[in-house]
Amino acid sequence: MGGHDPNQIFLHGYQSITTKYVPHFLTLHFPFIQHILTFNLPFISAIAGIFRTLWHSAIQAPLSDSYTSTWLIDDSNLLAPSLNFKTGLHVLDLIHRGSLEPDRTLYNNMLKRCTKLGKLKEGKLVYSHITGSKFKDDVFLLNSVLFMLASCGSLEDARRVFEEMPCKDMVTWTSMITGYAQNELAFDALVLFPPMLHDGVKPNEFTFSSLVKACGSIASYNDGRQIHACCWKHGWHGNVFVGSSLVDMYAKCGYLREAQLVFDELGCKNEVSWNGLIAGYARKGEEEEALRLFVRMQREGYRPTEFTYSALLCSTSSTGSLEQGRWLHAHMMKCGRKLVGYAGNALLNMYAKSGSIQDAKKVFDRLLKVDVVSCNSMLIGYAQHGLGKEAVQLFEKMIKVGIEPNDITFLSVLTACSRARLLDEGKHYFGLMRKYNVEPKVSHYTTIVDLLGRAGLLDQAKNFIEEMPIESTAAIWSSLVGASKMHKNMEMGAYAAQRVFELDPSYPGTHTLLANIYASAGRWEDVAKVRKMMKDSGLKKEPACSWVEIENSVHIFVSNDTAHPQKDKIYKMWEKLNQKIKEIGYVPDTSHVLLFVDQEAKELNLQYHSEKLALAFALLNTPPGSTIRIMKNIRVCGDCHSAMKYVSSVLKREIVVRDTNRFHHFCDGFCSCGDYW
Repeated sequence: MGGHDPNQIFLHGYQSITTKYVPHFLTLHFPFIQHILTFNLPFISAIAGIFRTLWHSAIQAPLSDSYTSTWLIDDSNLLAPSLNFKTGLHVLDLIHRGSLEPDRTLYNNMLKRCTKLGKLKEGKLVYSHITGSKFKDDVFLLNSVLFMLASCGSLEDARRVFEEMPCKDMVTWTSMITGYAQNELAFDALVLFPPMLHDGVKPNEFTFSSLVKACGSIASYNDGRQIHACCWKHGWHGNVFVGSSLVDMYAKCGYLREAQLVFDELGCKNEVSWNGLIAGYARKGEEEEALRLFVRMQREGYRPTEFTYSALLCSTSSTGSLEQGRWLHAHMMKCGRKLVGYAGNALLNMYAKSGSIQDAKKVFDRLLKVDVVSCNSMLIGYAQHGLGKEAVQLFEKMIKVGIEPNDITFLSVLTACSRARLLDEGKHYFGLMRKYNVEPKVSHYTTIVDLLGRAGLLDQAKNFIEEMPIESTAAIWSSLVGASKMHKNMEMGAYAAQRVFELDPSYPGTHTLLANIYASAGRWEDVAKVRKMMKDSGLKKEPACSWVEIENSVHIFVSNDTAHPQKDKIYKMWEKLNQKIKEIGYVPDTSHVLLFVDQEAKELNLQYHSEKLALAFALLNTPPGSTIRIMKNIRVCGDCHSAMKYVSSVLKREIVVRDTNRFHHFCDGFCSCGDYW
């Protein structure tokens, strides 16, 4: 076949085509058609060109894939695998054989496709082919290679390409800086900026956006200010992308005044600038300002994103503002937002932290995609509410469906086991960590000590600490101090407290726990010594306070509070309740009073604790039968815990109290913790 003249074959083929595809009656009745077919040289030449291309493809390519050389190359087959050759990609095979002319646009399109799909292996094949072509020093293509490698997370390879490039332009530097910034290597991104300027390369808005983002990710206010000054110098401070990044950076660094100033000066805003400022106020606990901005954002025509809702829901979670959280949930549904991603998990977390574990479970069941983050949020919620069996069931279910547990998963299920007396289960899951290649951290060891200590196995807990493969910490020994107080073991408590003081003399809470242990045993001289130790160290016990949310307003109370406008009604309400619960068996637990005074004075000291005042206020201002939710900044008092059980029985109402450790659901004279706290 190769010995024939392709022109002769073309003529034979042409005659066959005209005979086969041009009916005889047309040439008979319309002679000009025959004239065109015979003498229209451009038409004949075009057909000849097509024929020659097909001919050369047929004689040069193996029969097995010759048909593919005639493909129309588009996005769907740019990265098609190689059939016979060793280049790895079929398009590269065609170039290698000479069936396809190497082209800068073709290479670039292939690299763009690799970047979009995260195809690092294929991208490296294209780069390897480029290095053996005439485009090996082409800055445009090398920039595409650099961007592809950085986008796929291959920063070492990207840096190697960057260093070997004979010529660098603005895109080169920006691609490398952006790659570092997007892969949380902020320092590496920032150190590239001075040499970029030294090379005389002018940064653009994408360069500055990435640099500012890097500053925000490490909360580096000083670096952020310097980059901001450079933005002014180069005239990019008013750009919407740069400005939005500056707002977010200042907010993450905690400088809300500067963030607000940049935001106000932006002539054009976008969702990123709004979200950055809203998230900044939410992180600072300024929930009202965050919500005000949320409303203003919509009035100015911007639609909230899942990041907007996520930031606001996280803010309401920290304060336990259930009504605000429900309002945001309703707003999400009204705007057609689906329960996915950050917003779905944040909503679940909000309900769990605001005391409504039932609503949290409903959200969890309706999530469009359940992943390890949503499972962890649900497990943490179960642990906080003392629902150990439910946590174990969820853990087993996520294992069955193939969701890989991480360190947070194990910490959550271990905490749930600890708070629900599931000793054997807790030991089992601690041992299971090795199977999933999760290395136990200090927090996991602390939880096991808490698990053993709560079960009364104080000696086992002590031996566990002393035999750990890691160095013990103040947090681990402090957990044993708490367990010793729970079981009134003064000797073990004093021993563990001494270990805490050796490791960290200022560790919070240990002095108070030790003083409580001594007070319970009537050792007032030792109580005085501990208090003197606290005074000499400059340590102060955090003042207790409780708060309730009524009609979107938060009311805060401290012990013996007389500042509230309804103080007289509140005190009368509690005194009335106190009398009723005493009639059915309540006896004030004066062991929690760390004062060497008589019994009457001790009972008086317990009378108006902050959670009792918050309860009385809630009873005055909520509909009969509704659930009362109280938040407290420290562990709930043992006497108040007992009083709440009796009140729930007398009033036939559910009372939910959240302290620093967990939720207590009081109903019909019982607590969900089973008095195991």
